[in-house]
Amino acid sequence: MGCWSERVVPWCIELCCGSKAIATEREKALAGLSGTVLEIGFGSGLNVPLYPAGVARVLAVDPSERARRIGRKRIAAARCPIDTVGLDAESIRLDSSAADNALSTFTLCTIPDAERALVEVRRILRPGGRLFFLEHGRAPDARVARWQDRLNGLQRAIAGGCNINREIPALVEAAGFRVESLEAYYAPGPPTHAYFYRGVAVAG
Repeated sequence: MGCWSERVVPWCIELCCGSKAIATEREKALAGLSGTVLEIGFGSGLNVPLYPAGVARVLAVDPSERARRIGRKRIAAARCPIDTVGLDAESIRLDSSAADNALSTFTLCTIPDAERALVEVRRILRPGGRLFFLEHGRAPDARVARWQDRLNGLQRAIAGGCNINREIPALVEAAGFRVESLEAYYAPGPPTHAYFYRGVAVAG
């Protein structure tokens, strides 16, 4: 990771994705999460205070050591064990069927090969395990989507590789998941950056 991505971007994510409004969206996305949870894009642990009571253990994957330092107090205060198990979601050193459920929030936009990462998540989930996700991505309105395509290169450059035009449900299904529930909507904010997908998908 470059100096900008490692030193600056984690703080930007902490500020932009750590608001009360976003926390409300996160809490909705985490409803029903339980057991041993594989969380990709763990970052500074913004989801930690929102884990439902049924979460027994978290297996965290994230490349940023600085993000973990930023969130060290909330991570230390977690009511369940959190184990860092890898840096790269595309290749996670865990046995198959090691997790009951998985979680991804504002992560699939940034992973270079998101489909490969999702295939790896599916491998680690037990049969019938679920992926809970909250992501931003391509909007259905043609005018907004055109602007997403125009701005995507700049977005990637300044936001640590984040893409604003990925079709999240298609990525999830291409990796072998069956989308069980899905809400797609504009959240408050610039339309190019605030089209959200919140859902649950079942591992095949």
